[in-house]
Amino acid sequence: MSPINMKQSGGNGSVAHTITVPPAPSPDPRLLVRETLRISANLASAPPPDPQPPSPSLGILEDRQFLDSSLSLSLLCCEEIDGRRWKYVAQTDSLGNFKKNSIRALSLHSPQPPIHELVAFIRSYVVPEGFPDSVTPSYVPYMTWRALKHFFGGAMGVFTTKTLLNSVGVSKSKSIPGAIAINWILKDGAGRVGKMLYSRQGNKFDYDLKQLRFAGDLLMELGAGVELATSMFPHLFLPLACAANVAKNVAAVTSTSTRTPIYKAFAKGENIGDVTAKGECVSNVADLLGTGLSIMISKRNPSLVTTFGLLSCGYLFSSYQEVRSVVMHTLNRARFSVAVESFLKTGRVPSLPEGNKNESIFSFPWLKERPIVLGPRFKDAFQDPSAYLAIEPLFERERYIVTYNPSKEKVYALFKDQAKSDDILKAAFHAHVLLHFIRSSNNGQSPSRKMREYGNSKHNLSAADLEAHIAESCKMVSTLYDPFKHKAAEQGWRMSESLLNPGRARLILPS
Repeated sequence: MSPINMKQSGGNGSVAHTITVPPAPSPDPRLLVRETLRISANLASAPPPDPQPPSPSLGILEDRQFLDSSLSLSLLCCEEIDGRRWKYVAQTDSLGNFKKNSIRALSLHSPQPPIHELVAFIRSYVVPEGFPDSVTPSYVPYMTWRALKHFFGGAMGVFTTKTLLNSVGVSKSKSIPGAIAINWILKDGAGRVGKMLYSRQGNKFDYDLKQLRFAGDLLMELGAGVELATSMFPHLFLPLACAANVAKNVAAVTSTSTRTPIYKAFAKGENIGDVTAKGECVSNVADLLGTGLSIMISKRNPSLVTTFGLLSCGYLFSSYQEVRSVVMHTLNRARFSVAVESFLKTGRVPSLPEGNKNESIFSFPWLKERPIVLGPRFKDAFQDPSAYLAIEPLFERERYIVTYNPSKEKVYALFKDQAKSDDILKAAFHAHVLLHFIRSSNNGQSPSRKMREYGNSKHNLSAADLEAHIAESCKMVSTLYDPFKHKAAEQGWRMSESLLNPGRARLILPS
């Protein structure tokens, strides 16, 4: 307490009286804490706000007045995270100044059940931020089938590893452990060499992405089957294990090389890293679940052949559905064929989902049975000089030449040295138009006439008929190519980024 001196005048002197005035009681800190917790609980248990929320400025003003009248707390700001809101307040002194370290967070939402918290935690690991608006609609089916494929793959890995370990132990039962280690190292070394050699085919991973992805999964299963065969032929462990590891490493190169373009097709913006990270997390979780289930099953010693057959069927079916669910915006050869054939038959270009769905997954790039060849050598397209001289004037203004070789029953599109990206696209379109003419002309003839005139060859045309078809196709291409490009662009196809994989040969015409 502070003493106050008071002077009183009188007589010969003055008498001083000291009066002690008690100060105003200071608020108890514990009372402030209890009152703050009470307000937080009341706000958290308050009924949900009206569907039509008040003006933000009005709500802040009302909250400020309420807090001022209770505990000298002032509202600083509001915060929202994933639909959940908080308000931050700070305590003030009697002069209205903010006290240090007095910021408190007041929750404005009801506590979520534990299951909701768990779901939110899992979502942060398995789906990209902003899902589902941050990815395309095909992301969910793709990741579903991918997770199922890795589940079967993880389960199969337990059986193959167990078989390899048993086989190397049996085949080298009388050898020192060092010999077993050498065999294992040679097996892994052969796989790495195969991976390095196969990486030379890098450009094909862009052109035939889905086809190579599925082919890689086929190789993965082939390698697993060869690994299981070591249990029946333990004395051939080293050659069998090396062959299996080469196949599996080639499959790993294919999977790694095609992963980024697929994830890029799902990303809606610059979130390719987030999409890739979450996709790989889903794959690893599914792989671990499959591994755990397989360990429990293997303790019962099931039939190796039956188990491998069931897991392989599940793995390959999931792989096929996985690549079919991917929706690419670019036109490779398979999707280009679907688009052009639909345009020539119906006058419309299929949409992105329709074109990807009708794409053939089994048209592997190493197959030589494709009816259209882009960028071939001159000697493959022409055997008769007169055939070239007859059609060359028809393409004088073009940067390509399209012809048909009756002996090989293929359409060839040769490119001149000035050919650009649009010229390659137009040449491929022209080749499909010419093939359409040839097939239509043969379908219009009776089988007996075809056999009588052309022998055993379906598309063996005379030189005059071939020239007529090529001339007619030139007229049709000049009329239909621009509408085809326009309709394809309307459907979302990226015509400027075609992946038709033309050959490297170019014609250099004499000046």
